[in-house]
Amino acid sequence: MNAPLSGLRVLDFSRVLAGPFASMTLADLGADVVKVEHPDGGDDTRGFGPPYSDGISTYFLSVNRGKRSIALDLKDPAGKARALALADRADVVLENFRPGVMTRLGLGPEVLRERNPGLVYCSISGFGRDVPRAGYDLVLQGMGGIPSLTGSVDGDPAKCGASIADLVSGQNAVQGILAALLRRARTGAGALIDVPMIDGQVALLTYHASGLLNGGATPRRLGNHHPSIHPYGAYRAKDACLNIAVGNDTLFLRFSEAMGQPEWADDPRFASNASRVAHRADLDPLIGAVLETDTVMGWCARLSAAGVPAGPINSVAEAVAHVEMVEHPHPSGEGIVRTAPLPVRIDGAPRAAALRPPNLGEHTDEVLADWGVD
Repeated sequence: MNAPLSGLRVLDFSRVLAGPFASMTLADLGADVVKVEHPDGGDDTRGFGPPYSDGISTYFLSVNRGKRSIALDLKDPAGKARALALADRADVVLENFRPGVMTRLGLGPEVLRERNPGLVYCSISGFGRDVPRAGYDLVLQGMGGIPSLTGSVDGDPAKCGASIADLVSGQNAVQGILAALLRRARTGAGALIDVPMIDGQVALLTYHASGLLNGGATPRRLGNHHPSIHPYGAYRAKDACLNIAVGNDTLFLRFSEAMGQPEWADDPRFASNASRVAHRADLDPLIGAVLETDTVMGWCARLSAAGVPAGPINSVAEAVAHVEMVEHPHPSGEGIVRTAPLPVRIDGAPRAAALRPPNLGEHTDEVLADWGVD
């Protein structure tokens, strides 16, 4: 079965997380992704650790499957010449250097697109290609507003445990690249795609921003609860916490019956979602007192049987145990690497590229030959 992007050539100058996450997605979809790395150390994440797996950073392993690595010193004339020749043959160029770096190297979009008019050039940066400022996930999460909504009601702001500024930017880059490729198929024209990480964070504010801008409601921290739906959040059972999502009045009727408290649905304070939001301080202690009588799994079984969405709050170990991971040979030659699959299913195709994460520069000669570069 042909992968959707089979035959597409991606020249990937990116490193760390946002760009590599994007290029790994393209590789999983079938693209030939060539990862350009400096001969001295390569991608920064090769040194990120601990933890390591047989001497290789597990961080690097997580976002670099499906790629071939070529070692080029872009400041060396010979390395630059090879990079230009590869870009001439590429469909997509992806980079996430600080703005201005690629231009100073003579590899900016103005140069590459003049040589290859059909090229889709994608640049990921903290604040846009015109702002020469480094972008780091922690800082961008904070500036994007989400930590102000995250954490306990009376506690300090808290960033997301995953690097969402990087990861969302990678997803945004993939969307932009695929849209530009579709347009190119229709018109033959390439594109310059600018992916500011800060824009990705603000876009995630969605209904929080709309409530402020259009309803005058200042968003505030609610812990694990929702500003506009109730009950919709984390509650403690006898042994641990679980999430319960009662998204409408019909579900609240089912929820009340499953909890053994059908009278809740007739209480004027709880009869509608709006009234439950207004009286959450009255409802939550009632819910908590009932939940303390059984375990998380007991309640999950009971609520799910009633058609009420509920589930445990898993650890990372518990979460990955419930998903079929993909496996590749370890770059060391011993053992395997297990990583999370492509989160898209297309016609039953494999959910990961066939290639394992590469060793630094191991495909240099192979790529130059395959792409026809002297």
